[in-house]
Amino acid sequence: MEVNQFKVIPVTNHRYRLKYHFSAPSGWMNDPNGLVYFKGFYHVFYQYYPYDSSWGPMHWGHARSEDLLHWENLPVALVPGDIEDEDGCFSGSAIVKDNKLFLIYTGHHYYDKNDQDNFWQNQNIAISEDGIHFKKYEKNPVISNPPSDNTQHFRDPKVWEHDGIYYLIVGSQNSEKLGRILLYKSKDLLNWQYNGVVTVAKNIKNDGFMWECPDLFRLNGRDILLFSPQGIERQKNRFLNLYQTGYFIGKFNYLNSQLKHGSFEELDKGHDFYATQTFIAPDGRRILFGWMDMWEASMPEKRDGWAGALTLPRELILHDSKIYMLPVSETKSLRRKKVLDQSLSVSDTKLDLSNTKHLEINLQANFEEWLGSYFEVYLKTTDDKEMSLTFNTKTCLLTLFRSGPDPYRYGKTLQNKKIKIRIFIDTSSVEFFINDGEVVFSERFYYEGKMNINLCANEQITVNSQIYDLK
Repeated sequence: MEVNQFKVIPVTNHRYRLKYHFSAPSGWMNDPNGLVYFKGFYHVFYQYYPYDSSWGPMHWGHARSEDLLHWENLPVALVPGDIEDEDGCFSGSAIVKDNKLFLIYTGHHYYDKNDQDNFWQNQNIAISEDGIHFKKYEKNPVISNPPSDNTQHFRDPKVWEHDGIYYLIVGSQNSEKLGRILLYKSKDLLNWQYNGVVTVAKNIKNDGFMWECPDLFRLNGRDILLFSPQGIERQKNRFLNLYQTGYFIGKFNYLNSQLKHGSFEELDKGHDFYATQTFIAPDGRRILFGWMDMWEASMPEKRDGWAGALTLPRELILHDSKIYMLPVSETKSLRRKKVLDQSLSVSDTKLDLSNTKHLEINLQANFEEWLGSYFEVYLKTTDDKEMSLTFNTKTCLLTLFRSGPDPYRYGKTLQNKKIKIRIFIDTSSVEFFINDGEVVFSERFYYEGKMNINLCANEQITVNSQIYDLK
């Protein structure tokens, strides 16, 4: 089927359109899908509804890039409506085999379209020789049903190859309404054998009722299960979003299909981060994209004919049993000019910047003499929107404030004598990377006026500052 049934929705106002983050040409987008490097290009697919700025029957949008930053929009790769995916082509992944690109995705089906909680799901294949035009496999679905002890929640396959065998994990929910990850294996990507449960939630309160968007990979000699659980209860400073994204670190046993692992850790502490996926770049880096939004968020850009964006691409690094996230090195190519490079004596200092919508801000401060002090980056717009990041050197607590409902988010660093903050500001987003990616906050930030940026502290401290205007 082709995207020609309805007129694609136009963008009517560009006030919130992002300059260097990826978003769909128009319409709705959510999860990144099918991240892969193929025939000289990085490919990003994504959950897409081109006919409205609200969620609808999911297509797979598609773009490619040579540098992870400048994207060429390509024809929609997958359109729902065939017998295997009647009501949606839900999330999935990609892999290269025999110089062809294989997409593996979830087909979504409603028993009754008036009851969207009553559905079933299967797993399907589409194949391309050029990375642009895809043909659905004639014998879809390749996995028709979940195991008998599963509910209807059975989606988001992530595929990889290990020692000549293909493996695939699927997010799911068992019959006791607990989130879990299932494993399948295949010799040819087309015929799959169920191999059991990789790991399962112990209880809903602490672990969640459904686990989405799983991703299993090795990083610095350890096995990482990255996924998005739904239903974890909020704690004092943790699990504050509607749904979370985080990881287990452990050891995966290919013989018994099980992962022995530690506790669940959130990957990003911001308001707007979900449904991640990773892939390996040609140089060996493990790179991640996430959806830079959250279910049930207000998303005011919907009024303008579009909704949703992806985070900056991030390199994952495992250090001391913790995953760090760094903006990929390619982001340095966005620097158009350096607008500030100096050491500032800070108590309450306004940064004099002509452009505040597209910036990279690098700050570094030492607190050897001022343990027990605080340091804050404070953003305030002329239409009264506020955001701040505050570091308490005594507790090592980082507090993110964003004006609006549910304003606070928290993180903690191991450092108390120094801090490095790298901030990327785009038209309607702000991303904070603290201490080389030890703590990250991803935020959508909507405003239409001008932004003032202040550095504040309760003691006179010296802050080394480098700020770049981004193209």
